[in-house]
Amino acid sequence: MELAALFFQTLEVTLPVFAMVFIGLGLKRAGWIDGAFVTTASQLVFRGTMPTLIFLSIIRADLDATLNPRLLGFFALATLGSFLFCWGWARLRVPHAERGVYIQGAFRGNCGIVGLALAAGMYGEYGLSAGGLLLGVVILTYNALSVVALATYQEGQRADWRSILAHIARNPLILAVVAAVPIAALELRLPGWLMTSGDYFASLTLPLALICIGATPSLEAIRDSGRLATSASLLKMVTVPILATGAAWLAGFEGRELGVMFLFFASPTAAAAFVMAKAMGGNAVLSANIIALTTLMASLTVTVGAFALKVAGLI
Repeated sequence: MELAALFFQTLEVTLPVFAMVFIGLGLKRAGWIDGAFVTTASQLVFRGTMPTLIFLSIIRADLDATLNPRLLGFFALATLGSFLFCWGWARLRVPHAERGVYIQGAFRGNCGIVGLALAAGMYGEYGLSAGGLLLGVVILTYNALSVVALATYQEGQRADWRSILAHIARNPLILAVVAAVPIAALELRLPGWLMTSGDYFASLTLPLALICIGATPSLEAIRDSGRLATSASLLKMVTVPILATGAAWLAGFEGRELGVMFLFFASPTAAAAFVMAKAMGGNAVLSANIIALTTLMASLTVTVGAFALKVAGLI
């Protein structure tokens, strides 16, 4: 009876997130929203509402409780370890021309939207604050490592590192973290009306972003997914979360710290992987298939994983 109650408690956290994803899929199929809406809404989230959400969550946070250099450092090392593991697996199993896209799809999670939404659902303000700080690490490591993989395995492509670094430095999510941390550290207080307006704007982030994720993949693309897409999806949604979360536990993390890291490790492949693969001449169809499959798998794998960790008393 206790296990059943715990399982339904886990579902109460994960189902609202993935329900919004499937609502997006249904709205797209019904013709209520289209590709132009998804493009515009995604840009609004990336450039405006999500940076605002991260900024507000950090300035309200108790940094003594959420700013944990050990956690940030471990997450960066775990991301690098996941990247190298996927690289080694790809060298053994994947054709040379497809390895860059495969590696990126297998290690790069959608932490900024799905991971953050799950962390907020499970841990409230702490989840938003700790997740917002982790996003700084996520954005830097994911973008840099993705470029390395794609540039290595794309014939005739050369990485423009100066342009990439400039793009990272201008990333709205990183800028939000950089702007918020000193305000939180100095305990400055913004006007009440400004905070309230910011809350209204930031509240658009998670439902709008999750609907856009659901509206992005096509059922045709999912049906056409081949062996490589399935392999990368299983690596991303099963193998990497187990190994990375296990390593975090062995390193001494537990409770909500371990929970937030698991939710980030277990997030489906980021939609940005498609954009980067296409821009660098990779197999964009393979990337889209991996994103679609991992997004659908996440509703099961994240729920089961969170439930297992709760049963074990680790989170």
